Amino acid sequence: MKNTKPYKEFGDFLKDIFPYKVQKISINAGFTCPNRDGSKGWGGCTYCNNQTFSPEYCVQEKSVSEQLEEGIHFFSRKYPEMKYLAYFQAYTNTYGELKSLIKKYEEALAYPDVAGIIIGTRPDCMPDDLLNYFAKLSKQTFVMIEYGVESTSDKTLQRINRGHTYAESETAIRKTADKGIYTGVHLILGLPGESREEILNHATILSGLPVTTLKLHQLQLIRNTRMAKEYTEHPEFFHLYSADEYIELVIDFMERLKPSIIVERFVSQSPKELLIAPDWGLKNFEFTAKVNKRIAERGTWQGRLFTPLSQ
Repeated sequence: MKNTKPYKEFGDFLKDIFPYKVQKISINAGFTCPNRDGSKGWGGCTYCNNQTFSPEYCVQEKSVSEQLEEGIHFFSRKYPEMKYLAYFQAYTNTYGELKSLIKKYEEALAYPDVAGIIIGTRPDCMPDDLLNYFAKLSKQTFVMIEYGVESTSDKTLQRINRGHTYAESETAIRKTADKGIYTGVHLILGLPGESREEILNHATILSGLPVTTLKLHQLQLIRNTRMAKEYTEHPEFFHLYSADEYIELVIDFMERLKPSIIVERFVSQSPKELLIAPDWGLKNFEFTAKVNKRIAERGTWQGRLFTPLSQ
């Protein structure tokens, strides 16, 4: 049956799984990354400042339970019947000693009204024993693994100091999905050196993988990052999209995307005090409303131009 909406929405995905409203609670569990601590490199990804996605309650000095308590207190005043997904978001949340990792996950799952976990990580940081743990856990509760892929181009991944290849992303996504685990992908649109056609080709490549959800992020230049310094020295290497330009880009991207992939979001929103550019002055829901309006004007939908890759 044809989907009556122009794209697959994350809210509908959650409604199909849970008989109640659920809300993600972000957690900073004190992890680092292999390209920060020297095992693969130093300094992290050139665009990264983790302050950009950490709510006030989400700080490393607080325990997992304390962060959940504060986050749930914030939301439960408005929705007392709501349940929650513990979202291990900051840095690489599968990078550590196995017993220590599992202890933190299970602390979150034991907290009242937590209905599952979402784990944000890198594709090169999912050892088999941990993946087997998640596979077993997913038979008892909601589990989603979100991989920061960011680009399907090895040239770009090297330039932004990701410290992994696209082949590693593909392997991790396939192995995770093969275990029956919901598998998410993060992708940044507009990274330096990528043409519009290369960006749109990411949709075609990712559509060949067993991806459950996709988060799109516009490139943002953030204070105190190496990319911000690079932009100051060589602005000609960058194309910073206007809001209207980016709307056309994400719709063109979505047209090429496999219809079954859930589009969780189109943009990310960094704190104003950290953001250098582009500053569109739009909240995420306002941007999504503009996307939906333009989709209707264009009379298009997710997968309109989707062509499966030949095997």
